[in-house]
Amino acid sequence: MAETVDVVVIGAGVIGLAVGRALAKAGREVFILEKNAAFGEETSSRNSEVIHAGIQYKPGGVRASLAVKGRDMLYAFCEAHNVNHARCGKLLVATNADDAHKLALLKAKAEKNGVDDLNIIGAKEAKALEPGIACYGAILSPSSGIVDSHGLMLALLGDVEDSGGALTLSSPATGGRVLGDGIELDVGGADPVTLKARTVVNCAGLWSDRVARSIKGVPDETVPHLKYGKGQYFTYAGKAPFERLIYPLPQPDSQGVHYTRDLGGQGKLGPDISFIDTNTDYSVDESRRDAFAAAARKFWPDIEAEKLQPGYAGIRPKLKGPGEEGDFLFSDPAIHGVPFYLGLYGFESPGLTTALAVAERAAAMISGMGR
Repeated sequence: MAETVDVVVIGAGVIGLAVGRALAKAGREVFILEKNAAFGEETSSRNSEVIHAGIQYKPGGVRASLAVKGRDMLYAFCEAHNVNHARCGKLLVATNADDAHKLALLKAKAEKNGVDDLNIIGAKEAKALEPGIACYGAILSPSSGIVDSHGLMLALLGDVEDSGGALTLSSPATGGRVLGDGIELDVGGADPVTLKARTVVNCAGLWSDRVARSIKGVPDETVPHLKYGKGQYFTYAGKAPFERLIYPLPQPDSQGVHYTRDLGGQGKLGPDISFIDTNTDYSVDESRRDAFAAAARKFWPDIEAEKLQPGYAGIRPKLKGPGEEGDFLFSDPAIHGVPFYLGLYGFESPGLTTALAVAERAAAMISGMGR
């Protein structure tokens, strides 16, 4: 006999925890299932930990609609919950004369997304702000920042539990069936169990398409096939000269190799981008060091390549392949026809920044489904 519950959220990355929090605070009985032995072990903890301003996303897209709101919600949440963060700012730099002409276009694009605090500055002004930089001009983004992603997820989980929700670790959703009044889920682990959920929210990130296909009754043709975008990072052993984040102008499928730092002041470069066939390869190719140094040297001429050390790698669940600009997908009953299921697919960057806004939208969609 299956145990009956109200809402099951599959996946305890930052998106799953934020969605679980929003639903629990709305008075729902929430169970979050996580296949790993700890929360946030995949995409949510293997990224740049950047709070994005919302600059480069396609106007009118889902990411663009959530970025500024999510950014503001995240800063407010961090302040209220004492999550370590810093509004350190970012420079998006033109590394050649052609890119310098693109700065105004990028600023105009950002303004369409509601980003209203950007300033275009010249090379001298950029160097006055960051003496170690070399560029032909830049966009100064004062509302960009960094956040302790683990601390953020811990605070989200605290709110879930304070509102009566629960997280179960080492509990993979291994399959399921759509019934007439809910979804029955098979849950693996040391003590396998079957749960009957009134509503299921799939926030399984890199595994979300496989989880969806394991639930009989969710039409296969409505489930995207995720692409895996791997990004590697190298840490910098010496003292880096920058206080702000330093980014080249963005490309369609990535933001390019950029300089970021963590809250302890450790500088790092990354990520690069390569599309791979597996979602579990977190190795770092040490031979990429010189390529990283060459990419950074365009804006950081004094970088010492020998001080770059292999750091870590992350994998993004992407809806589009190389050279294509992806977006987030909320797959609701209007798409798949199942009144008890909401699937979240392709939640890559800026997933960390937008998590609270994503959760707000997901909770509203579930309410609109009559669930």
